[in-house]
Amino acid sequence: MTCAILAWRLFRPAPAAKDSPQAENEYVGSRSCRECHETFYRKWVTSRHGTAMQPYTPEFAAANLKPQANAISVQGRDYRFDGSAHRGAVVETGGVSPQVYPIAQVLGGKNVYYFLTPFPKGRLQVLPIAFDARRVEWFSTSQSAVRGHAALSDAPLEWTHRAYTFNTSCFACHVSQLSNHFDPASDSYRTDWLEPGINCETCHGPAGRHVRAARSKSYSMPSDRPDILRFGSLTSEQKNHQCAACHAKLIPLSPDFRAGDNFWNSFDLVTLEHPDYYPDGRDLGENYTYTSWLLSPCTQSGRLDCLHCHTSSGRLRFAENEFDRACLPCHSEIVNRSSEHSRHAKGTRGDRCIDCHMPTTEFARMRRSDHSMLPPAPAASSEFGSPNACTLCHSDRSAKWADDWVRKWYPDDFQSPVVKRGRLIAAARRSDWTLLPGMLDYIQRPGADPIFVASLIRLLGGCEDPRKWDAFRHAAGSVSPLVRSSAVEALAHDATTTSRDTQWVALGDPSRLVRIRAAAALASAEDDSLPPRQRKALANATAEYLTMLQARPDDPAAHADLGNYLLNQGRGQEAAKAFDTALGLSADNLPALVNAGLAWNLAGRNDLAEARLRAALRLQPRNQEALFNLGLLLAEVGRKAEAEKMLRDCLRFHPGNAQAAYNLALLISADRLQEALVFCRKAVAAKAGEPRYEYALALLLGQGGKTDEAIKLLEKLLKRDPANQEARLLLEEIRGRSR
Repeated sequence: MTCAILAWRLFRPAPAAKDSPQAENEYVGSRSCRECHETFYRKWVTSRHGTAMQPYTPEFAAANLKPQANAISVQGRDYRFDGSAHRGAVVETGGVSPQVYPIAQVLGGKNVYYFLTPFPKGRLQVLPIAFDARRVEWFSTSQSAVRGHAALSDAPLEWTHRAYTFNTSCFACHVSQLSNHFDPASDSYRTDWLEPGINCETCHGPAGRHVRAARSKSYSMPSDRPDILRFGSLTSEQKNHQCAACHAKLIPLSPDFRAGDNFWNSFDLVTLEHPDYYPDGRDLGENYTYTSWLLSPCTQSGRLDCLHCHTSSGRLRFAENEFDRACLPCHSEIVNRSSEHSRHAKGTRGDRCIDCHMPTTEFARMRRSDHSMLPPAPAASSEFGSPNACTLCHSDRSAKWADDWVRKWYPDDFQSPVVKRGRLIAAARRSDWTLLPGMLDYIQRPGADPIFVASLIRLLGGCEDPRKWDAFRHAAGSVSPLVRSSAVEALAHDATTTSRDTQWVALGDPSRLVRIRAAAALASAEDDSLPPRQRKALANATAEYLTMLQARPDDPAAHADLGNYLLNQGRGQEAAKAFDTALGLSADNLPALVNAGLAWNLAGRNDLAEARLRAALRLQPRNQEALFNLGLLLAEVGRKAEAEKMLRDCLRFHPGNAQAAYNLALLISADRLQEALVFCRKAVAAKAGEPRYEYALALLLGQGGKTDEAIKLLEKLLKRDPANQEARLLLEEIRGRSR
C-alpha cells in the first residue's frame, strides 16, 4: 500500500454570511487584532503558525530558497525549480513536451517548504519537488514519504494523487476559516479562506463582537471581552485539545470544532493499530504528536499543557540552553542534580532532560521531538526496531550496548513494562493470539494506558475468541472517551443482549465520539421494536453519525462508511451507490470494492456485484474477502465450477478461513462426499464450537454412514446448546436410521 505524508483533515467553518444568525459575531481577520495587540500581532505574523501557508513571491524565493543545481527525477519525469525574477514555477521535462507548473502558495518552512500549483477543477496540488530548509537543498516530495519499514509494502504515490491535493488533505491546518465548496457531481472545488496561515481567531474564536466592543467608548478591561477565548481561563486538557485539532493524526467527526471545544466531540484519534507507530508506541512516520503526547506521564498527571513549553504562535518559550526549565517545578530535584540522573557531564549533550526524554527523529525531511517523554528503552529497540535516545546520539553503538548501560545505571528495570505491552501490540498485529490472556488482562487492568488499551481493542477485531467480549464490555466503562468508543465500536460484532445493552447505554454518553460509534454499532437495530426513550436516543446519535459522514463530501472514506452503515441496515442499492461514490473518488479503495460487491448483490444486481469483486481481485489477487465473497456469489448464480475455484483459492492462500471451508464442503457434498467431509472438519477445527459447522459435519457424517461419530458430535453440541432444535431433530433422525 502506498503512503503519503498528508492526512485527512476537516475544514473549519468559513466566515458567516452577513445575513446569517452568526454574523453578529463574525470572523474579522487578524489585522483587526493589530489595533490593540500590536506586540502580539508582530510575534504572530512572522511565526510558523502565521506563515503555515503564504503566497509565493519572488521576494520570498530570494530570502528562503536557492537555485536547483540538478533536475530531480520523479517517476520517469525530470523536475526543476525556475525562480527567475518574474516567474516562480516547477518545470517538468521528459514527456511529450515541457510542462510548466506555476507556484501559487507555499506551505510550511520550519523544516520543509512545499509548493502548491493550480490544477483543474479548482484543485491546488502539492508539487513533486520540495525544499529542505535545514539542508538547503531540493528533494522529491513523494519519495521522501516512503516509510521504508519492513512491515510495510510501501511505494511513492504519484504526485498528482488526491492525497497530495491541498483541498482534500492538508488545508485545515494551513489556512484559517476555510470553505471547500466541493461539488460531488463535477468532482470540483471552489475553495476559499479568510487568511492563509493559522490566524488569531483559529485559537481565540470569532472576534466580531470583541472588536466592535473594543472600538466603542464603553470598552473596559477585562470584563468587556465578549466571545473571545482567553487561554488563561482554560484547563490543561482544554489547551491540549485546542492544539490537538491540528497536531494529531485524527479522524474528523464534525465540521464545527471551535476554539475551546472538546477534542473528543469533533475527532477520533489514530493509535497503535496503525503501522506508523512501533509496537512500543514510538513514532515511525508523520504522526502529528498528539498520540505520543497522551502517552506522557506528565500529560496524564493533568499538570502539563502545550503552552507550558510553546507560545500560542508555536515558538518555544525557552532558549536552547534553558530547556531544562520546562521541567520545573515538578522535577526540580532531578534538574538540579541532572548529571547524577543522566550519567552525562553537566552541560554536555545527553545531560539535558529533552536529550533523553524527547529525542529528535526525522521523517520526510521533517524533524520532530518524541512527546511521549518516556525514558530511553533500548531493550524495546532490540525487540521492535524502534528508536531510542541512546543510539540516536551514539549512532556507532548498538541497542544492546545501550541496554547494558541502562540496566547498569537503573537496576529497577523500568524497561520491562514497555517491552511487555509492546509485545502485546506486536502479537495482535500479527493476529497471534497466544498472548490473548495478557491482552485481555491489560485491557481490564486498573491504570492501564488508554492509548494501549484502545489499540489492543482495535487490533483484536480479527480475533474470534469470545473471551474478548467481557474485556470490551469492561472497557466501555472507562473514563477515557477514546477507550469507551473503541470498545463500543468493537462490540458491534457481538450480538448478545449484554453487549447490545452496553451500546444502548453508550448512546447517551457525554462524548459525541462514543455516541457516534454506538450509533454505527446499532445500525441494524429495528427501530419499531424499541421503547420510545431508546428510539429517541438512537435517532439523535444516528443524526450525529450521519452528519459526520456527510461533512466531507470529497472524502472517499466517509462515503465508504456511509455505505457500510446502509449495508448494515439492509439498504442494498443505497449502500452500493455510496460505495461507488467512494470508488469514484478513490478507485483503488479495496474494502469499498468488496463491500460494493455485497451491496449490489443485496440490491439484486449480481452483474455489478461480480464486476466490483473482480476489480478487487485485480488490485489484490489473493484478497481473502474478495475471493470468499466472489465464491459465494458464483455459487448463488449457479456457476458451481467457478465458485469452487474461488473458494479453493481462498483456502489455498488463507487456510484458516473456516467460512470458506464450510461453504466449499456444502458446495461439493452432493458428488464428492468424502472430500466435503475433509473441508467440513477443517471448518470445525478452525472455529471450534460454531454450531453451524458442527451441524453440517454431523449431517455429512450421517450421509456417509459414520453414524456413531455423527451422534457423538450432535450430543456434544446439544449439551452445550440444549435449545438447538435443528440439531435435536437431526440426532433423532440419525439414531432412527442406525437402529
